Amino acid sequence: MGPNTAKNTRGPTWLAEWVQSYEEFNAYSHSSWVSRLLSTMKILRNVTRIALGVALTFAGTSHLSFSRETFRAQVPTWLPLDADFVVIASGVVEIVLGIWLISGFKAAFAGSITALFFIAIFPGNISQWLTQTDAFGLNTDEARFIRLLFQPLLVLWALLSTSAIAWLKSLRRN
Repeated sequence: MGPNTAKNTRGPTWLAEWVQSYEEFNAYSHSSWVSRLLSTMKILRNVTRIALGVALTFAGTSHLSFSRETFRAQVPTWLPLDADFVVIASGVVEIVLGIWLISGFKAAFAGSITALFFIAIFPGNISQWLTQTDAFGLNTDEARFIRLLFQPLLVLWALLSTSAIAWLKSLRRN
């Protein structure tokens, strides 16, 4: 049989079709896998953003009601503002930030502002540790110090759950 026989031309054609089918399947599977991963990440980001919003709304509500006295005890004495005003104002801010995060409206901007809020209240947490103020079950220096370690996690939570880091990077490029 010569090189142009039906058997010889059919083999490579079949193989080429199979390779093409395999590559198309592989590309489809890969894009489908990436799409599912991105979809899952978006769902997780939304769930964590909403969870942070609910937590902030609850904390803000507690500032204005059942934990108001405890929060007043945590306001640093060096702060030149009335402790009750600070508690009420921070509670209102937490409620507003919480609702904003839950809504998803301009989430990256909301996450950035929330992260700044967590940074702004950090001196109060440091003061609670240094002045040995007992509140919310934090009745040892170790417990109050461990709480300090969680504040950067809250900042990261606000930034990561809202894609604020990517948004801030895009602002730098423009």
